[in-house]
Amino acid sequence: MSDSHEVSAVVVDYHADQVLVECVDSLLANGVGEIVVVENGEVGSVPSSLLERGVVLVSPGVNLGYGRGANRGVAFVRPTRYVLVSNPDVVVHEGAVAALVDFLETHPAVALVGPTILRPDGTVYPSKRVFPNVWLAGLHAMLAPLWPGNPATARYRSTRSDGDVDWVSGACFLVRRSAFELVGGFDERYFMFAEEMALCWQLREHGFEVAATGNATVTHLEGVSRARAPRAMLVAHHRSALRFEVQTARGWRRVLVPLAALVLSLRLALVLLVRPRA
Repeated sequence: MSDSHEVSAVVVDYHADQVLVECVDSLLANGVGEIVVVENGEVGSVPSSLLERGVVLVSPGVNLGYGRGANRGVAFVRPTRYVLVSNPDVVVHEGAVAALVDFLETHPAVALVGPTILRPDGTVYPSKRVFPNVWLAGLHAMLAPLWPGNPATARYRSTRSDGDVDWVSGACFLVRRSAFELVGGFDERYFMFAEEMALCWQLREHGFEVAATGNATVTHLEGVSRARAPRAMLVAHHRSALRFEVQTARGWRRVLVPLAALVLSLRLALVLLVRPRA
């Protein structure tokens, strides 16, 4: 079993409170040698009890967003071989970090690996995704709000546990620090959402692979932080989806970028109509 002390963890927090404490405790129980918490909320919003656990606190004084916050956290960690990036509302199961390390140790072509993510009720969250093409993205975007189980969404989302995938959820993953730094970390043009998809895209553009393993499991409460501003997060989600399309469209696909903008605008309007105001 690989030494999980070769791992530093970066947790990007936004008012997760006691849930953040549970996340940190689960990382400590997994033997993580260093934990950096980036305080994206108001200064002083992170529970003070975390400092007694040896956590390094980074307080930028402003909400940087997930990717930019993670980048700041990685800049603070000591030069360990691997970095685990996590949401604050994640509980890492026993042995999960060591299993993620083992996977990267035995798969040298893989730069980033994600665990199996469970919801609190024990069902599997579809954290392994494919890069959306124009038609898949369009159908998923328009059908998912009213028909969550539609075939396009099922194709886009997967519950497969192991092997090569296009990209994985940014809720929790382990990445080789050398590869993360080679691609410049998270693209800071993304405030929230799709930043992990863009990161995996960049890693693949540099010849690395991305994978998921069923040997490591975490539980994700999902939405603890973004529940404070759900409508703003919906806007950020759709803006990031369009940014990814603009960033990755090649050849004839660039002609369809205005269509993607229209589809995403219609979807955002639909979602805002069907979801109650916070």
